[in-house]
Amino acid sequence: MARGSQETPQSGMNLFLGTVLLLLLLPDVAKGQDSCSALDRGDEHGECCNVMVKQQNPGNSTHILRLSRHCPALWRSESRACACLRERILRLLQSGQHSLLAGLKTLLLNVSRAVTRDVLITFSPTAGPSRLNATEKGKAGKIHLPREIFRSLRSQTVSVVVTVLNIQQLGMFKEVNQTAQVLDNTVVGITVGESSISGLQDPVQLTFAHRQLPHGVTLHCVFWDPSKGQAGGWSSSGCVTQPGDKGTVCSCDHLTFFTLLLNPALDGSTAKALMSVATAGCGVAMAFAIFTIAFCIFIRCRFRFEETVHINLGLHVNLVGSLFLLNLAFLLNSELSGRAHPRTCRVLGGLTHYCLLCCFTWMALEGCQLYLLFVKVLGIYIHHYLAKLCLIGWGFPILVVGVAGVIGSYGEYSIQNMEHQVIARLCWITSKHLLVHYITNCGYFGLIFLFNMAVFGVVTQKSCSLQNTGAVQGHRKPWKVALVAAGLFCLLGATWALAFLTYGISSSAVLYIFTILNSLQGIFIFIWLVVLYYPKTKETTGSLSYITRHDKTTTASQD
Repeated sequence: MARGSQETPQSGMNLFLGTVLLLLLLPDVAKGQDSCSALDRGDEHGECCNVMVKQQNPGNSTHILRLSRHCPALWRSESRACACLRERILRLLQSGQHSLLAGLKTLLLNVSRAVTRDVLITFSPTAGPSRLNATEKGKAGKIHLPREIFRSLRSQTVSVVVTVLNIQQLGMFKEVNQTAQVLDNTVVGITVGESSISGLQDPVQLTFAHRQLPHGVTLHCVFWDPSKGQAGGWSSSGCVTQPGDKGTVCSCDHLTFFTLLLNPALDGSTAKALMSVATAGCGVAMAFAIFTIAFCIFIRCRFRFEETVHINLGLHVNLVGSLFLLNLAFLLNSELSGRAHPRTCRVLGGLTHYCLLCCFTWMALEGCQLYLLFVKVLGIYIHHYLAKLCLIGWGFPILVVGVAGVIGSYGEYSIQNMEHQVIARLCWITSKHLLVHYITNCGYFGLIFLFNMAVFGVVTQKSCSLQNTGAVQGHRKPWKVALVAAGLFCLLGATWALAFLTYGISSSAVLYIFTILNSLQGIFIFIWLVVLYYPKTKETTGSLSYITRHDKTTTASQD
């Protein structure tokens, strides 16, 4: 027998084991490539939505497309049969070979490989897709297919299928636990030829036309990814979003089913929860504001302090008083807005704005006082200093609110969801005068925040330098130093800076944190004042007055 034809028992056993392993692995390979291939082997239950799904029997295309309307589980189930049906639905939509259905409109084009211009297509949720000439200006959505797509294909003529779907009517493309909304419930599918196209150097551009969206809505260009999650989902990989006033441009490097997702910063349930948290927090904050004012009056009468401490306590009382008025105005606003007379609503909106500006102004004055104490350390005497501070703290906001009221800035402000349904009403600056809000609130507080944080840095540096020189060693407790720093951070209004982070995907969580921290600001200030100023039987070397007095002495000796 020839050597090449010899077989041993061991080689036969290896061949047998290899064949068995190959047969065992084939189902897993098929599972990753085609969900329908395993149905005829009997290893999966072949029923989905009361329909027996078979690999060799695709079934009627119209019946398959209509399944989504009556079977929500089709786009949520992880079963192999439902995955097979989803794949067949996507292939039917991409082929364009299906009967007309309500909510489904298709455009079929034959484009030459030698095309000299980019292919332009217009679409709308109602009219569907149609060819757009280069000279026309489409007011609806627009698809821009670069000519490089066709030049890279082998066929001389290639078919282009553009499908516009109303997913609410068809019941398709439902992601599990989806919170974002699809713009106009419209999904656009683009197919060129029979092969999958991805990695485009010159991306395809889709312009989704829309009117002005509610404030706080974030836009994301996405495509349907069948492999995401349990049963497919939306993904933004390979797509770039370019928002605009009248439309959003999506630039993607592949062809599939696209849409524009709207992520709301605030929905109805979140708005109600935030109002409940804010209402409870305002009640607690008002109670502690009264405690704080009573405590400051008590220690001013009970203990003898130097003039600087009296001024500091007076500043703290005015700041806490402005917080009390702001919380009171908010409670009145939340209770009366929506059913108040327009004139009453304007007055209430102006009052709320005034109280907010008073809080910001007194935070700025707290920072100015710290600046005078820690930077201008040599004694500076100003006649009726606290009275002049009160004139600024309570008087300057009157000028701002007066000007804003003259131009009619106040009235009912409504918070809307993406269906433009009102979910909350407030007496505040109206939507037509949002520039007043951006200037007087956002801009004003932004400047105050930057200044106060610079002052906070100086105070921290001074405190650390005293600790390094040994001036406070042996008396100063670390926990009290940390509490003093945290109290200053809160006193200077740092928690209000979270308002600048209430945009984007994580805005709901930031809104909860912002509401809770600022509702509890009065509690933080009360605890800080109690620890800082009481008792005074022995000089607390961690206090501001001690640091200031020591700094003055050091500077005078150096001069």
